[in-house]
Amino acid sequence: MAKIIARRNPVAFKTQAIHVQSSPEVLRYSPVGNPLSFDQMLALRQPVQVADPECFELTVANLGVSADITFQWQQREFRLLVRQQRPDRGDDVLKLLSGYVPAHELRLPLLTLMTELAEELLLETGQGWLPGRYQDVWLPAPYADTLPADPKRWFSLTPHQGAARAVLCRELNLLERPRAYVHLPTNSLQLVYHMRLVPPSCHDLSALHADEFLDAQSGQLHARLDHHQPDLYLAELRDGVASGRLFTLEQGELVEQQHPQLLLSEAFAPQRGWVVAESNWPWPDGLAFP
Repeated sequence: MAKIIARRNPVAFKTQAIHVQSSPEVLRYSPVGNPLSFDQMLALRQPVQVADPECFELTVANLGVSADITFQWQQREFRLLVRQQRPDRGDDVLKLLSGYVPAHELRLPLLTLMTELAEELLLETGQGWLPGRYQDVWLPAPYADTLPADPKRWFSLTPHQGAARAVLCRELNLLERPRAYVHLPTNSLQLVYHMRLVPPSCHDLSALHADEFLDAQSGQLHARLDHHQPDLYLAELRDGVASGRLFTLEQGELVEQQHPQLLLSEAFAPQRGWVVAESNWPWPDGLAFP
């Protein structure tokens, strides 16, 4: 049964369109224009095309940010994925933990990602819920009032690997070197940060995904989690290569999952230059690309 872990009034989300300039060596983006509401942003997310995937200039609807996390558990490695049903695109995908970047964080998108991870990635032990740290910085604790923290342990996030090509916000070089691509079907710029997650030593760890929905009756945003449908998946890696096996982590046990109809999101589709042209990609083939 799902549990409501937070209620809040919707904050008026504002972002800006993004002007993108690319060359074979570097991609530069700049926020432009007036602030956009969420609905205004969605209206701009219409398919676009570019003549040259390496060198182009265009204005996209928004900036999105994702975490491609390698998770270490019992001397094995996995990639963390969440499940999302997308009625607007008519598919059901496994995707990276991700979010839209608001206007005030467009120059520092890693801050948005830290908030998204704190809100969506939940690790539970018998002593409570694990706080998270990215290098030396504690992640926010959005559910401190409802999910008591493990008082002695936490999980650690560190940068895993940087992309070979530079990404700049105006003149600011993003030092974490995320992978960048323009997603042509949604006219958006996406940044993918590669990270490694190491949990503390424990025998009863569970991994869950919290999601938000708008409650029609109260008009509030509710955050919920469900131990029976954790919706946070571990895609196994063997020597850095996807094995095609998918698990959930429940009280320290890896429980294999079978989802023959699932697809992977566009983040796993082949990238040509700076662009991705697909809306999704077959499971598990796409795990070999990024």
